[in-house]
Amino acid sequence: MQDEMRDHEQTWSEFRSLANMTPTELERWLETEESKTVGITKKGESESVGHASGRRIIEIKATKKVDLTDSQWAHMRKVVGYIKRHSAQKPQGDVTKSRWRYSLMNWGHDPLK
Repeated sequence: MQDEMRDHEQTWSEFRSLANMTPTELERWLETEESKTVGITKKGESESVGHASGRRIIEIKATKKVDLTDSQWAHMRKVVGYIKRHSAQKPQGDVTKSRWRYSLMNWGHDPLK
């Protein structure tokens, strides 16, 4: 139980720090054509993995910490891992309109903030 609480605290802290877009910002972003042009779409699906993640992030951010489900905690860990890995792959030059930035934004992180 102690380890789980410690894990939840670390996950909560990293998620809140890295998923730096507000629910409103993320919701608006996910409605854009740019957000729909990036990411991997699984066979038989119409929405990319990152775009679907963005919708879950909005849901998580609207949930009180004490009410988060195990599935939501797991998704938060996935988001933290993705943002850390993808951020480390920053391309050279201006990233303002890059697929790299757009992908991160689908996962709730705007690297220009």
